[in-house]
Amino acid sequence: MTTAVSERKHLANAIRALSMDAVQQANSGHPGAPMGMADIAEVLWRDYLKHNPANPNWADRDRFVLSNGHGSMLIYSLLHLTGYDLPIDELKNFRQLHSKTPGHPEYGYAPGVETTTGPLGQGISNAVGMALAEKVLAAQFNRPSHDIIDHYTYTFLGDGCLMEGISHEVCSLAGTLGLGKLVAFYDDNGISIDGEVEGWFTDDTAKRFEAYGWHVIRDVDGHDAEAIDKAIQAARSESEKPTLIICKTIIGFGAPNKQGSESCHGAPLGADEIAAAREQLGWNYAAFEVPDDVYQAWSAKDSGAAQENQWNQRFDAYAQAHPELAAELKRRLAGDLPADFAAHAQAYIEKLQAEPADIASRKASQNAINAFAPKLPELLGGSADLAGSNLTLWDGAKGVTADDASGNYVYYGVREFGMSAIMNGIALHGGLVPYGATFLMFMEYARNAVRMAALMKQQSIFVYTHDSIGLGEDGPTHQPVEQLASLRMTPNMSTWRPCDQVESAVAWKAALERKDGPTSLIFSRQGLPQQPRSAEQLANVARGGYVLLDSPATPELILIATGSEVGITVAAAKTLQAQGKQVRVVSLPATDVFDAQSSEYRESVLPKAVTKRIAVEAGIADYWFKYVGLNGRIVGMTSFGESAPAGDLFKHFGFTAEHIVATAEELLAE
Repeated sequence: MTTAVSERKHLANAIRALSMDAVQQANSGHPGAPMGMADIAEVLWRDYLKHNPANPNWADRDRFVLSNGHGSMLIYSLLHLTGYDLPIDELKNFRQLHSKTPGHPEYGYAPGVETTTGPLGQGISNAVGMALAEKVLAAQFNRPSHDIIDHYTYTFLGDGCLMEGISHEVCSLAGTLGLGKLVAFYDDNGISIDGEVEGWFTDDTAKRFEAYGWHVIRDVDGHDAEAIDKAIQAARSESEKPTLIICKTIIGFGAPNKQGSESCHGAPLGADEIAAAREQLGWNYAAFEVPDDVYQAWSAKDSGAAQENQWNQRFDAYAQAHPELAAELKRRLAGDLPADFAAHAQAYIEKLQAEPADIASRKASQNAINAFAPKLPELLGGSADLAGSNLTLWDGAKGVTADDASGNYVYYGVREFGMSAIMNGIALHGGLVPYGATFLMFMEYARNAVRMAALMKQQSIFVYTHDSIGLGEDGPTHQPVEQLASLRMTPNMSTWRPCDQVESAVAWKAALERKDGPTSLIFSRQGLPQQPRSAEQLANVARGGYVLLDSPATPELILIATGSEVGITVAAAKTLQAQGKQVRVVSLPATDVFDAQSSEYRESVLPKAVTKRIAVEAGIADYWFKYVGLNGRIVGMTSFGESAPAGDLFKHFGFTAEHIVATAEELLAE
């Protein structure tokens, strides 16, 4: 080998050594992928990746996503070696409690980790979202001689990511949208946990991606730095298509007795094999020992600071030439809402209360988007091929296309899972606030991406319409029952199910103002009556739960309802009040928001002394025991729905004022 080639191998071997040492010390982990992809990572990170270890959040940095997140020691080694605030002790603490180096890369733990990866296929999906965000922001903000948004998204992925169906959804869309600054490196090592993949994965991956409209570079030797370098140059020279670089690698490269087999995929190599690997690699250092010259060769501190400084100078010139655009970009990258947004939204909400309309909450949602979106150019909407039903298109919506990415709306096609994971990537990128819609039932297709939004505390806004058996004739396959409870029980997910146009607007305002997690907005297909409210009641909607209709004296019964069931619950309460019963109605559109209120406020709405309670919701009944107690009653679903007109279904399953009255009379008689 030449000196240069030998030096590159030596630097890549630092990744291999740190990875096998950390996995061995933890007695848990995946050494094979980091050892196999070390040579690719060395070329990409040292010669191409634009980043600054001193400022991991620099806006115009390149994004790097390790989609095969089980190989997490690869990214931890890279971050440590290049100078991020990830000291060697954190690598020694791999997979241990409270370390910055958990088993899979977790957003918010180690600086420089752009997204949480582990559920295979979602890393590449997040990367598509990041590349889409870059393209949209560049189209919206760049001006001649001022390419202020100009960075790449690089992602590593393996056979597992490509076997997951979500990879088809997102990579197909990435080709359609012409995401030319997305470069994916496929670790084509032929091995997964069960062994050689030829027994279960024989796709022609190159042809598959060419069919998507990608630029494909085949048969790159993943251990040849020169070949890798040429492939990256070719990828960067193609601006109209995303690129897949297919790298032939040996999993566990350097471990003489285990490389190339599943035995090094998901288990420590063992002391003897590590010693043999050190000898074969010529890495003559103790565990976790990296010599100073290797650190110096890897360090990106000086080059990163210089790159960011150059960009800052370009931004200053941009700000002089286009001051309003520069100020708007800074606001959006900071995640700040316009200063007048809150007042504008509140005025709209008050106007709705003063001008009642009995409309479906999905239509109320569209009206709210029309009211708020002109103030919020950062909104990037979309729907999974249901825009006409979800009502997510608004008057100023403009589709994003390969040729013109300056729009604010993405036609995701029938890709619920892909849409949701792409939204997470958009949110992680910054500068845009994504919302995307489908029927509530089809949240199930996207469930894990929705969970990942909550896990990463990202502001993805999920719009779910056709929220119950009220969907009607399409039947139980399309009628959600357990989905509301599932969303509400997801940590850090805020879930709103409004009862009319006013609560719908409040829900949208809350979602747009929430910066520390996702929101699910649940809307009806059918029309809903608007409820009268005092000024105090209107203010209390934002608290997630409030007294909508009160009894003249201390209540003896509390009826709790959400969404389309609020109207019939109010009707039932009025019948009971006419009988002389003291009945209170509580609207509870956002249980998580209500639960976060002070104990004093919660007691004022649901006093503990009133033990006779009935919850009414066309969703799974069991969720509501936390509010009604074991002695309460629940008018809810205990089965799947049926195919029939919505009115017939509500009557069949007991969602009528008459049934609520009968249930209340029975409870009060006890």
